[in-house]
Amino acid sequence: MSKPAHLAIHNVTRQFSVDSRTVTALQYVSLTVAEGEFITIVGASGCGKSTLLRLGAGLDAGHEGEIRHRGDVVQGPSLDRGIVFQEPRLFPWLTVERNIALGLENATVSKAEKKRLVDEHLELVGLAGFAKAYPHRLSGGMAQRAGIARGLVNRPDVLFLDEPFGALDAITKAHLQGELQSIWAKEKITMILVTHDVDEAVFLGDRVVVMSPRPGRIREIVQVNLPRPRDRTSSTFGDVRARVLQSLNGTAHVRDPQPVPTETKSVLPRPAHAIAAVG
Repeated sequence: MSKPAHLAIHNVTRQFSVDSRTVTALQYVSLTVAEGEFITIVGASGCGKSTLLRLGAGLDAGHEGEIRHRGDVVQGPSLDRGIVFQEPRLFPWLTVERNIALGLENATVSKAEKKRLVDEHLELVGLAGFAKAYPHRLSGGMAQRAGIARGLVNRPDVLFLDEPFGALDAITKAHLQGELQSIWAKEKITMILVTHDVDEAVFLGDRVVVMSPRPGRIREIVQVNLPRPRDRTSSTFGDVRARVLQSLNGTAHVRDPQPVPTETKSVLPRPAHAIAAVG
């Protein structure tokens, strides 16, 4: 019997009430993610990218459809699912090491093991020399590294990243994209990243999920068959980027997303590098 998908999103619709009217943020979204895969999600503002991330992490509810992690229905937050936001959200009165240690707040490990894990992740993100520093002494890029370390420190099974580099300058952003790719390759953690940056999506993702404007649906999933580390100046990288841009702009020929039939509810895992277009 086949294993369930590592993360399976099936026919998810999410609506909100805004000023006495109903707004559909997501409609009939279905996606399967393989273990260890790096998925990037792009789309216009308001297309439901961050909503989908929060639903997957268990931070939001009230949706139709189903989300399963390792076969179990996602019903709330879990230490198995970490999340990193655009703003690092570090507590200014805590040192870097104590901010990272917050990721272990509910972990059942000894004090010595917590210290070992914090030290290990300080080293992993290049902040070993700043353990005792307070957030106001950090640059924007360093603060975001601390946020990533906090998201990773409890060894989550899936890490969701909501535009983690969106507020950074271009040089710092490119540097941290490379660092995140190295961390992913080393840690083998499944990662799902939301971004507005098509270049970032192609640089990091095994597959790029292109969302349509509200109501948010998956317009196309573009496979990125490029070796790592990736060369942003190569013609093949440019070809993939152009395909994603065409899909975003509605000039690529893709089918209109439709709900997946109920009888296919038990979604089998998709190979990590399979091309797919789901709705």
